[in-house]
Amino acid sequence: MHKIDLGLVEMTMDVMKYAIDRISATDRKIGKPLKAEELKALVGETITDKGIGGENAFNLWKQHLANANVPVDHPRNLAFVPASPTKAAIMFDLVTSASSIHGAYWMEGAGGIFCENEAMKWIVSLTGLPEGAFGVFTSGGTAANLSALVTAREHWREKPSNRGMKGIMIASSGAHSSVKAMAKVIDVDVLLVESEEALEGASLQETISKLSDVERERLFAVVATGGTTNAGIIDDLDGIAKVCEAEDLWFHVDAAYGGGALVADSVRHLFNGIERADSITIDPHKWMFSPYDCGAVIYKNPELAKNAHSQQGSYLDIFKDEGAHGFNPAEYQIQLTRRVRGLPLWFSLAMHGIDRYKEAVERGLELAKIAGEMIEAHPDLELVRPPSLSCVLYRRKGWQPEDYTEWTYENHRKGFALVTPSKYKQGETYETVSRFCFINPDTTEKDIELILNSMH
Repeated sequence: MHKIDLGLVEMTMDVMKYAIDRISATDRKIGKPLKAEELKALVGETITDKGIGGENAFNLWKQHLANANVPVDHPRNLAFVPASPTKAAIMFDLVTSASSIHGAYWMEGAGGIFCENEAMKWIVSLTGLPEGAFGVFTSGGTAANLSALVTAREHWREKPSNRGMKGIMIASSGAHSSVKAMAKVIDVDVLLVESEEALEGASLQETISKLSDVERERLFAVVATGGTTNAGIIDDLDGIAKVCEAEDLWFHVDAAYGGGALVADSVRHLFNGIERADSITIDPHKWMFSPYDCGAVIYKNPELAKNAHSQQGSYLDIFKDEGAHGFNPAEYQIQLTRRVRGLPLWFSLAMHGIDRYKEAVERGLELAKIAGEMIEAHPDLELVRPPSLSCVLYRRKGWQPEDYTEWTYENHRKGFALVTPSKYKQGETYETVSRFCFINPDTTEKDIELILNSMH
């Protein structure tokens, strides 16, 4: 398996041709999922004692399996938070894999980690955090949030009286699902402040004031959101920062989706206060046009993260020896083994420059405004709330929840578009609505018009 022969060379050429075709394609289909038994019927047994051969396996992928996926970078994939990696980043993801770099410690991955750190310096500069702040690339927002919250909890437990205590953290009801899920992982309670719109500093202060003395002692962190997944809403970061500073609480900002908008001059002011955070999550694989998977966690004081995450073992001592002196990403987040997933972002930034990134993010913001104007002009549609960042929530007048669901599936079955419904709280009830999230600058006004007109 590890020898070079003619078959391997030929397979390499086939793979490169596939990659070139995929990267350069201008008209791609939106794939649709099939049931596991349907896929099995198409491809048969692929894992056998003697193997089925590379050419056969690759043909099965191209003919059947690849079509059962929805490309995240399709211009009419506007569901969830899609992605749109640059061609440069996709190409360098191939280089990253082919280079076989272990990205945990400088001793093994100095060149790759250096490149990651150059990209990280740029991301940190966008936040306005003080000198000394730095971060590390993770597998995504969930791992980044977990790494930050573990750091917050361990810092809180440096005080002896807190060591045997179960912590409490506060987040808004609009916080990403991973925040609540990771609270279970680190065994802390979450107090959710009801707020379909932005969480304000005053509401946070009021919530804290209602805590019992014991609950207040258990409170150690507040999670604000820099662009909610559902509606692109940015919490009152400045007001929350003031409360956290006054109450001596860890201030974490989950900007996994919205953080990319920090590069856009038109909306940068909406994030004022993020520079006062103790930790920040940003996903380059969302609005910084990097391939999956690439998240990032940033710390105001990286030493606190190192204290929480640095692993000890005799087999790891050599990595921390003076002869291997350098930045060790494994010491600042939960993963030990890691690929240098920030490398494609570095290459894309180096190739294109920051100005091109500004333009691409601003286009997503512009598309949201355009969609909002189209919806307001459409006789059968209306906005649920004004567009925020690149998210647009809207309703089809007269539709019930099942209508949105059937419309989504019908468009997906046709290979036309993937736009999924969501829910938005109106008073005490949640209304099913439709939702756009614009990331891909290749999405056109015509795409939006066609999708809206399909809601007949």
